[in-house]
Amino acid sequence: MINSVAMRQIPMRLWIWAVLSGALQVLPFPIAGPTPLWRTMVCWFALTPLLAALVSQNAVRQPLRIRDGALLGYCAGFIWYLGNCYWIFRTMHYYGGISEPASAGILALFCLYLGLYHALFGALVVAILRRFGRTQALLLTPFVWVAVELARSRITGFPWDLLGTAQVDNLLLTRLAPIAGVYGISFVIAAVNTLWLAKFTLRQRRHTRTFLIAACAAVVVFYIVALRRVTRPIREGTQATATLLQENLEVGEASQYAGPPLSEQRELQQFSELSLSPPLSYCAGIPELPSTKCINVISSISADSFTNSAAANLIVWPEAPNNFIESAPAVRGAVSALARQANAPVIIGDVRYRTDPSVPGGYDSAHYNSASFFRPDGSSAGRYDKMHLVPFGEYVPYKKLFFFAGDLLGDAGDFSAGSQRSVFRSDGHTVGVFICYESVFPDEIRRFVGRGADVLVNISDDGWYVDTSAAWEHLNMVRMRAIENHRWILRATNTGVTAAIDPYGRVVRSAPRHQRTALRVGFDYEQDTTFYTAHGDWFAYLCSLVTAAAFGLSFNRHRPLKHNPAAPGD
Repeated sequence: MINSVAMRQIPMRLWIWAVLSGALQVLPFPIAGPTPLWRTMVCWFALTPLLAALVSQNAVRQPLRIRDGALLGYCAGFIWYLGNCYWIFRTMHYYGGISEPASAGILALFCLYLGLYHALFGALVVAILRRFGRTQALLLTPFVWVAVELARSRITGFPWDLLGTAQVDNLLLTRLAPIAGVYGISFVIAAVNTLWLAKFTLRQRRHTRTFLIAACAAVVVFYIVALRRVTRPIREGTQATATLLQENLEVGEASQYAGPPLSEQRELQQFSELSLSPPLSYCAGIPELPSTKCINVISSISADSFTNSAAANLIVWPEAPNNFIESAPAVRGAVSALARQANAPVIIGDVRYRTDPSVPGGYDSAHYNSASFFRPDGSSAGRYDKMHLVPFGEYVPYKKLFFFAGDLLGDAGDFSAGSQRSVFRSDGHTVGVFICYESVFPDEIRRFVGRGADVLVNISDDGWYVDTSAAWEHLNMVRMRAIENHRWILRATNTGVTAAIDPYGRVVRSAPRHQRTALRVGFDYEQDTTFYTAHGDWFAYLCSLVTAAAFGLSFNRHRPLKHNPAAPGD
């Protein structure tokens, strides 16, 4: 907890700046639907109030202590996670069956936990400032920000809405992603945020300010010219087609959108019929369900370069809360028949139980969230078992300590993690399938492409999010994975957003949410390998190395504390 002594040493205006920064960081990301352009622009100054607080003086006109910086960062981080991940409350309460007070408590604990990353950012910036001065601290701030984002991905495994994702619709800036990943975009955004403070830090150094402005202009020109030369022109049109099924099955007990419950046999029959004969309009659904407005197509490219009567090259069924067991004869028979009738590969989300002849019934307790692949002749080509499970959803780490989260997914809360990143080959092409939450990890998705995938398939169940921002946030992160690896991503979800995403992150076609329907989409197979696909998070690790070196040198006591008396608000 923040003690009264610390609060007295940190002026109130700095707390206000930290709270303001946390609130501004929420705006560039989806709230209840696709983010309007004006909100995406907020990211260019959302960090500035926090940075202004970190480079200011305390109540006795001395540079902030490291723990003061951590407290201010912690405050901003708590506010950001509270606004960005509020949907955790609804998931816990409506679908986890947890009371409102307990759900609110879980959300608060979640924000307090992950807010520690913003605290780490604040502590590192102040530590560097106390050793090198404000100018150097601001120059190093983008490196620190990216290093902390990498830590969020690698340590706690929750890289949700990395800062660069806010610019997924910026076709010029996203040209960095195939080189440095989303972290490169985060770096640019953080750097621009620091420039707003340059006039305060450098107001007594006219020549330095002029040099900085000229250097920034040179970097912008170089960026525009160089990236235009290394980036391929956007290619319109598609050569292959896929059918993406949106099952719209009930999630938990609170779903008001799902259709009437069906038997497994009826589900398999209806889903097969939809797969073979998708609605003529991609805004159409099953007549028995209420009409829903169509999702806007985000990109301007034509979605009518093919017809729904064209034969599909691939059929995809989503991850969903169904009873499809990988080894069940009824499931295998129905999907095999569908593949033969469509003469196309079929991917379905199902559950696999590990066989063990020594156990009564032939199965042990281990089961996996899986994607099964069937060839056009109906034979099984194998499966992919989800490797990165959702903590407190598909499994509960330290379950005895966190017993209250065990009911989040009921009996589905104890999945085992897969051990091999499988890809599937058919008709001369390779398909990589990743499942739901795995899409938020850039380094993991690139490994499917590294294994030869020339198209990516994402199956997901976003029904747990209801109509909160989470479904849209998830979609944007999937779009960034398409950009980083220059691959089409075919996304089949239980309740939406089901969509085809081109290699530039543009949503070409999408289905209306909360309808049982099928979407016929065009796509292409890509064979090129981006620098990011080949080398991964090299840029983020470089930023981490620079940050570690600067932090290590901050403990050098042979030089006196540098202090620039000119600071914003002082």
